Amino acid sequence: MRKIVGFSFLIFLLATCTTEKNPKGVLPEDKMVEVLIDIQLTEGIAGAMPISYDSSQVLYRLLEREVFLKHEVEDSVFTNSMIYYLQYPAKIDAIYARVVDSLSLRQATETALEQTGN
Repeated sequence: MRKIVGFSFLIFLLATCTTEKNPKGVLPEDKMVEVLIDIQLTEGIAGAMPISYDSSQVLYRLLEREVFLKHEVEDSVFTNSMIYYLQYPAKIDAIYARVVDSLSLRQATETALEQTGN
């Protein structure tokens, strides 16, 4: 009886210790959040410039390339990661929730600094 209980416990322990790994070539969620924050900021910068739509698209592509260099991520890896995460609505929702929270916090911090005169 002890062997059965011990074996059952071992199976349970092994089953709970397994973690879900992303496929090779997919960014981890934390890295994906970091890159998406900078991508969103880049889109905002390019969209806010008083230039034509075509020029803003060229500017965005240049700024996007800088984001990928900063994070040491190839654009193909980012694209594959987006395709992967979009297959899992709960994962992509959680990632974008973190992105929105980070951008909101950044905006609140900048607003507070402006109001205090710093």
